[in-house]
Amino acid sequence: MFILTTFTDLLHLPPPTFTHPTATALEDQINAKYANKVVHNIGLCISLFDLSKVSEGMIGQDGGAHANVEFRMIVFRPFKGEVLTGRISSATAAGVKVRTDFFDEVFVPAGGLFDGCLFDGKEQVWIWRNDDQDFYMDKNELIRFRVEGEVFVDQLPVPPHLKGEESSLHKKPPYAITASCQQAGLGLVSWWVEEDEEDEEGAE
Repeated sequence: MFILTTFTDLLHLPPPTFTHPTATALEDQINAKYANKVVHNIGLCISLFDLSKVSEGMIGQDGGAHANVEFRMIVFRPFKGEVLTGRISSATAAGVKVRTDFFDEVFVPAGGLFDGCLFDGKEQVWIWRNDDQDFYMDKNELIRFRVEGEVFVDQLPVPPHLKGEESSLHKKPPYAITASCQQAGLGLVSWWVEEDEEDEEGAE
């Protein structure tokens, strides 16, 4: 789910940061620039892990220092086939949207749900009909899913003449995950917890 990725960047340290240790000032600048942001084809940066290399600072015209820095970030980028847990945030006829504690763009399309799943348009909820029983996939329920793919959208700056007009690309999240819930153990966690408890009672 998390990987370590190496970055190199030319960082600017303004004069007020000179009162802090260099490493601390650089860490603050890196986290401000990268933490909780998506880097195209890399993933969602969580936080700085460590500094690898730092060049000598060059003083600029504003009195600040510029330094080439190599560092490693903790990045969220799950691999295909990885099983994760989140909570249902919404549902439509197209599928189920899932969020984790720090990432909101997980989508389980209708075709990625169990056979026998039906969408209730009135209640806006998916229902898994299994053995004549209805299992509701309610909002905020804990759900376990399998990562099937990822989509990166390179959101380039909006040209001056289009300011105020949000393009279709900028309406899409910069990083999204597609997932499935089609095998035993996936779907709502409560479904399988209850089943496990019943199996244990039967064994006793």
